[in-house]
Amino acid sequence: MAQENQNGASKAAAAVTFTAVKPQLFVEAPKATDAVQFYKAAFGAEEVNRTMHPKRKADQELPLILSAEVKIGSYSLLVSDLADDSDALYGSLFLYHTLLIVFSLSFFSFVFQPLIMTVDFSLGPRLLETGCTICLETDEVEAAVVKAVAAGATNECATADGESACCGGRVAKLKDPYGCVWLICSPAKKPVDVVA
Repeated sequence: MAQENQNGASKAAAAVTFTAVKPQLFVEAPKATDAVQFYKAAFGAEEVNRTMHPKRKADQELPLILSAEVKIGSYSLLVSDLADDSDALYGSLFLYHTLLIVFSLSFFSFVFQPLIMTVDFSLGPRLLETGCTICLETDEVEAAVVKAVAAGATNECATADGESACCGGRVAKLKDPYGCVWLICSPAKKPVDVVA
């Protein structure tokens, strides 16, 4: 069987298995706690994990949430506080005013198809806005990054580990050729006790 080379890749891509797709919702700080409470009340969500922003724990009465994982039915999503001075790993250029995404899942593939994307350039000097990014969870973070970069994605920053990384595990941030941001994350090793 012939191996197709893409973007100059000479080696066969490593097999990567994603174990979860988790949309990440950004809300104005410090409203992530309120958003989690709303999802619990409105949709019967269950909070399963919370990672607080490590730089803000001592600075504020109400520390900001780096990511709170909530489960709605059998699906999870992440909710995060977004401050004016956010420097978290996922902080980049979110200029999307509207983004409609359709996911097409099949047994062997995961296809992302952006259908409609409008950019609001009236946001002024602020580069980070509320919005959504997609987090793919896998134990093979580095292999997934290599595979995505070989396919044309841009590695936006160095892979981070530990409590300063989103979700508390290992994480890398990629931008696909269409401007969409993807986080490739390892599962969090130890959930934080959630106090609601």
